[in-house]
Amino acid sequence: MTASSQDVLGRIDGEKESYLDELKDYLRIPSISTDPTHDDDVSRCADWLVGKMRAAGLDAERIETEGHPLVFGQWNGAPGKPTVLFYGHYDVQPPDPLDQWRNPPFEPTVEGDLLVARGATDDKGQSFAHLKGVAAVLAERGSLPVNVKFIVEGEEESGGEAIEAFVRADAGRRLACDAVVVSDSSMYAPGQPSLIYGLKGLAYMELRVHGPNRDLHSGTFGGAVANPANALAQILAQLQDKKTGKILIDGFYDKVRPLEDWERKEFAALPFDEAEYKAELGVEELWGEEGYSPVERAWARPTCDVNGLWSGYQGAGAKTIIPGSAGAKVSMRLVPDQEPQEIAELFRRHVERITPPGVRVEVISHHGGSPVVVDAQGPIVDAALAAAEDVWGKRPVRVREGGSIPIVATFAQVLEVPVLLLGFGLSDDRLHSPNEKFNISHFYNGIRTVARLLDRMGELT
Repeated sequence: MTASSQDVLGRIDGEKESYLDELKDYLRIPSISTDPTHDDDVSRCADWLVGKMRAAGLDAERIETEGHPLVFGQWNGAPGKPTVLFYGHYDVQPPDPLDQWRNPPFEPTVEGDLLVARGATDDKGQSFAHLKGVAAVLAERGSLPVNVKFIVEGEEESGGEAIEAFVRADAGRRLACDAVVVSDSSMYAPGQPSLIYGLKGLAYMELRVHGPNRDLHSGTFGGAVANPANALAQILAQLQDKKTGKILIDGFYDKVRPLEDWERKEFAALPFDEAEYKAELGVEELWGEEGYSPVERAWARPTCDVNGLWSGYQGAGAKTIIPGSAGAKVSMRLVPDQEPQEIAELFRRHVERITPPGVRVEVISHHGGSPVVVDAQGPIVDAALAAAEDVWGKRPVRVREGGSIPIVATFAQVLEVPVLLLGFGLSDDRLHSPNEKFNISHFYNGIRTVARLLDRMGELT
């Protein structure tokens, strides 16, 4: 490692507390993209980020869209050198249920090495590490060894339609680069960095079951009128085999790309403690599709899960009614080569076929994203692996991930460059749940990794 590289790392060590304070300010903005009552907060968050990019020495701007704004920044002072595009999102999930948070979700709280707040790891903390790594190198040297660009979106948690449209319309002009870096995922284990080469896709559906034109007295009308809540339960029970875990939608598996033999061998070789996994989650048994390990099911097999249910009386005590309607939200995580639009249509047909008499079902497709497997070899990938090893002291393992980042597939298709999925979070970071956290030491190591990545990529000819 060169003396200048050591100087940058020294600067990071000296300024890391101020970086953490900035991250706390970032997390205090409740940029909940899916809730229209927070539109002003989302807009304010975009402006805050533009200001931080400019303070770091980047040309930065806010790009208006039909949805929430994008934030774009760049530094192009290294002609002839590679260009790195950093992606992230500044929007966050709703904090509900609020009563399960130890502290207010938008008041960052330090608990030892943990920073607890909504968005701490998904994705403000991880993507802010990109900016602070670049800022540290610029502050120390006055220049960068490569060119950098940033594109940070404000609606990843609510469909990502704006950035999808922007990337496709841009067609690699403003976003032209040699590699995309995404940190919106987890390391395989504490202290074990990971390079993710596969992400699942998504088809997100909503069911609305309609029955009588009002809630009915369950004594007067029970047994004579179909109950929408009962009907919904029957529909949901027929989505998946309760013994084998197989999804029962006709045609669902027709285009599923099977796991390669080498993948199954590498997954099996990874350290996985099933007892520890169950204990951490508080479950007595694991469950899923027969014939596959828990790791294989989570990373590389499609799934179908109920995400929300509602119907009838929810208050204290009892109220004897037949509800007039019932609803559920269902997500299907997809694997290559499943297409979200096709799966959504198969889901609709299946639900309509199995809906019991006496009720009417409405099937709504909210949004989706394509699954992706990216190339995990080549000089740019090697530079990323080396940069992570410089900081973490271990060579990253190549793994897949059960989550979805829809824009990754679009980057790979439109920009036709390597997409480096280098996450700094952990699987126990409580993404989308109360008490979301980010290890502060991982935030700092993420900043160091970005700084080393710039140098490693600058060495490429």
